[in-house]
Amino acid sequence: MYIELMQFSAILLLSLLALKLFLLPRNTITSDVVRKSRWFLFAGTSLLALQFLLQYILGLRARGVTYAVMLNLAFFIPCTVFFSLAVLYLQRRGQVSLVEKYIGVPVWFLAMTVIAIGIMIGKLLSTEIIATVLYAAMQIYYTIREMHYMRHLKETLSNYYDADMDHVLRWMQWSVIQLTLMAVMVPIIIFGHGPLLAVFALLFFFGIFYLVDSFCLFVVSNTPAKVVEAETEQARTETEESTARVSDDAWHRVDLAVDAWIAKRGHLKAGLNMPSAAEEIGVPRYLLSAWLRQKSVRYSDWLAEMRIDEAKRVMRDHPDWSNETIAEHCGFCDRTYFQRKFKEITGITPHDFISQ
Repeated sequence: MYIELMQFSAILLLSLLALKLFLLPRNTITSDVVRKSRWFLFAGTSLLALQFLLQYILGLRARGVTYAVMLNLAFFIPCTVFFSLAVLYLQRRGQVSLVEKYIGVPVWFLAMTVIAIGIMIGKLLSTEIIATVLYAAMQIYYTIREMHYMRHLKETLSNYYDADMDHVLRWMQWSVIQLTLMAVMVPIIIFGHGPLLAVFALLFFFGIFYLVDSFCLFVVSNTPAKVVEAETEQARTETEESTARVSDDAWHRVDLAVDAWIAKRGHLKAGLNMPSAAEEIGVPRYLLSAWLRQKSVRYSDWLAEMRIDEAKRVMRDHPDWSNETIAEHCGFCDRTYFQRKFKEITGITPHDFISQ
């Protein structure tokens, strides 16, 4: 009885999530990339709802695990592809390779062919396990690609904004992890039964809910525009760097200009992205970027270290200042970011520093 209840709950939840994606206001879809990602998520969620609906109507679990396995794999593989492509399109601004886009097609045909062979030769369990491994291997491939692009995206944001932007992508990182865990644990939902199946089903539904809900919150915010701005500027800078020749004299000019800028306390200005900093320093953006790369430091970390030095000076002179006041004075976007970077750089909290 609990199997039917679980399936009915899944149909209801997934249908509501698909409806939420379908009804996203048009003015929140800021680009063609976001639009395609939305429809990939919608397709994956709708297919999952259809899969559980067929399970519920046909009562395949009651008829034996064989039929349920065939139906699960037939739907899980394209669903995983759609979910993974939704993330990849956002990460790559639509520049997805042919392998990433179409790898699900041969994997699906191989899995279905293997199962069909198992039916004909009477070794269905072994072939179902092989098909499940194929499915899990495909998701692991997607995970490797997504984590690679995630690192690149974080690097791009860190070299453009003066604050840590990891939080705006955290939902994407957790979604990738959850999709991977779901793929690895799919044998449980396919072959399992009893309490273990119920626990996994709850985790599975939560993962899908988190992915869809976080995506909706992401697209209605101004975060996609910030990501596009950073990536566009990074591509322009790389193009300028590739065509420019930097001499030793240029490095010396940057050193002098940066020292003068710091002396004027320009680095304490809040909300300072790299193009703005380069303009205030008086050097081309690509030259500042190359100068920082030569020092093996990211733009946001470079500013944070200088601001922490100022924070330590302020705390010595004004131990009565609150963390909010110190963060604002030193150019940090908020108290939480200031406290986190202070401990990361010094190894102790601001409170401990004042106490010492």
